Amino acid sequence: MYNVILNENQKKIFEEASEFVKSVDKQLLIDMDADLIEYPRQTIKKLGDLNLLGIRFEKEFGGRNLSWQEEVVLIEEIGILGAALSCASVMPSIVGEAISKFGNNYLKEKYLKPTLKGDLICAEGLTEPRGGSDFFGATTIAKKDGNKWILNGQKRFIVGAKGADYFLIYAKTNFSNDYKQNMSAFLVDKNQVSVENLYELMGARGAGTGRIVLKNAIVGEENLIGKENEGSKIFYQMMIPERLTTAAGALGIAKASLEIALSYSKNRKAFGQPIKNFEAVSFKIAQSSALLDAARSLVHTAAKAVDELQDSSVQRRLVSEAKRFSTQAAWEIVNNAMQIMGGIGYTNVYPIERYLRDTRLMMIWTGTNEIMDLIVQHELYKELDKMRIKRDIENDAKSSDKIEEKVFE
Repeated sequence: MYNVILNENQKKIFEEASEFVKSVDKQLLIDMDADLIEYPRQTIKKLGDLNLLGIRFEKEFGGRNLSWQEEVVLIEEIGILGAALSCASVMPSIVGEAISKFGNNYLKEKYLKPTLKGDLICAEGLTEPRGGSDFFGATTIAKKDGNKWILNGQKRFIVGAKGADYFLIYAKTNFSNDYKQNMSAFLVDKNQVSVENLYELMGARGAGTGRIVLKNAIVGEENLIGKENEGSKIFYQMMIPERLTTAAGALGIAKASLEIALSYSKNRKAFGQPIKNFEAVSFKIAQSSALLDAARSLVHTAAKAVDELQDSSVQRRLVSEAKRFSTQAAWEIVNNAMQIMGGIGYTNVYPIERYLRDTRLMMIWTGTNEIMDLIVQHELYKELDKMRIKRDIENDAKSSDKIEEKVFE
């Protein structure tokens, strides 16, 4: 199915990504998972050298002028290497979105261009110790002082906290009661940030995830992204790359897990025959295949909707559906693989147990899957009047004319 939905540009990106994935030393993945590496900087630099970072962005700043439909192909393939490396590889796409769409040429030259070369490492500061989903309740503040801003606050669960050269930070700049017009976005250099803690994570290790503190951090006014107090506008746009990259990365883990389970069930024998001959096994394979194909189709549909600039409500819904469905599907596929493989799947003889630990986080970060459900239903109700079937389908019932039975209050 995969080749059916890919055009020639996407097939080319797939081949490039596959060659990169093939070249990655397994020791890097082992060392990252053991937290022996704080950040895979050289690997990100290699992606930059291959022109595989931020491929959607303008060529003049190091991108390829490609689309989301190419980028999700790239991210899925890199996702095979696990959540940490996949997340590190998409940070230029995530932070780059804010710079590309809302930054001026100065910021693009100073930050975006070297980021896409892999010369600068970026990270994003969203979550605070007080909580993650309530973004607009953030307590990090920024106050204007002449031609600079002074930032104070904390951010946590920052992928790349240890390795980043600069951070995209959201801070409160309007202290009125206007809840959703109170934030601004800044690019903050690492010399203004202290890393207070590196987390020992269950999975997705080796990407320097930590808590950072901004204590009287000085940021030049030229490092304000967009306009003052318009951080919400940037935030809503940023949720597209945040969630679409997660959805695509989950596909890679799912694909790898299914392939391992297929090979194992074909070769492993019990009761005198390959275990693939038992329905308890082969049905899990079939279910996993359907889940992967469905998730991939949804991710590509969401990418197409964003590329074609569909109604913003439709984009938000599809991207949220893709993130939720893809990560949940990956979780089920990894669990199916582990069940098929039995005890050996629970060991580090195979990477399935690492995929399991990685996938669990993907259902939490960039907005929990419960938040995705909240967004989906909210946007769907808004779309109701636009999506109505032209035929009066409610009338296609024998007693539809009994109006007195249609009671709503």
